[in-house]
Amino acid sequence: MHSGASADKIHIKGPDHKGTFEDYQQIYNEIAELLESNSDYDDGSYGPILLRLAWHASGTYDIETKTGGSNGATMRFAPESDHGANAGLKTARDLLEPVKQKHPWISYSDLWILGGICAIQEMLGPIIPFRPGRSDRDASACAPDERLPNASKGARHLRDIFYRMGFDDREIVALSGAHALGRCHTDSSGYSGPWTFSPTVLTNDYYKLLLDEKWQWKKWNGPAEYEDKKTKSLMMLPTDFELIKDKEFRKHVERYAKDESVFMNEFRDAVLKLFELGVPFKQEERYTFKRTTD
Repeated sequence: MHSGASADKIHIKGPDHKGTFEDYQQIYNEIAELLESNSDYDDGSYGPILLRLAWHASGTYDIETKTGGSNGATMRFAPESDHGANAGLKTARDLLEPVKQKHPWISYSDLWILGGICAIQEMLGPIIPFRPGRSDRDASACAPDERLPNASKGARHLRDIFYRMGFDDREIVALSGAHALGRCHTDSSGYSGPWTFSPTVLTNDYYKLLLDEKWQWKKWNGPAEYEDKKTKSLMMLPTDFELIKDKEFRKHVERYAKDESVFMNEFRDAVLKLFELGVPFKQEERYTFKRTTD
């Protein structure tokens, strides 16, 4: 691990400080410590919700109007913070707030993305390069509602949402692999349950389960979702099922189910692209951070 300035020196760096690699690695390590020390949350980690924060901050980008995206951290403000797709994410923002207070020089925009990268890596996903340079914006820059995927919709909706950001079918399926992590909550999305049996470890199980398990509609009072027939403990959203109903999507599901390394590499590239959409970077260099478990 690279060791930069001591924590005490970092603590007094003001908002005009230009972060070094060592500074960002220090913040990465502090976020990883938060994940490790709060093992009583959900399935044992805040990792999935930190990834969801970074994803939802980035996934509002519109390639035509050049609006939305991770640059700005506008989810700090209403109306974006109140969008239905962002329900429950105050938990993730609040978790990172003490890190921001300790390191006032880092933008919320960069911090949220660094949190998402840390979450992926600490949950045994691929190493995701990080490039700093996002700046925070005010409420006037809030992204409009309905730019994020609606889980109740079909393949056409998925393509409309992701093509708007500049992704293709392969990248849509790769990014959907994030559903290997975490679970749905009735008080956030209305849906309930995890997609996989190991929701705090990134694997290709999401794709394998989609193809191999027998799924049925869940009988309950909530929104339409699937459950596995065998254990009735896993769930899939209507949009998840579109990935095996649509022949173009399905061929990528099959590729990822067959070879986890192919999934990890293509997931890494798609996430890197997602996290950098629309950001006016001033530096070319990207940093890669060591996992705290390495």
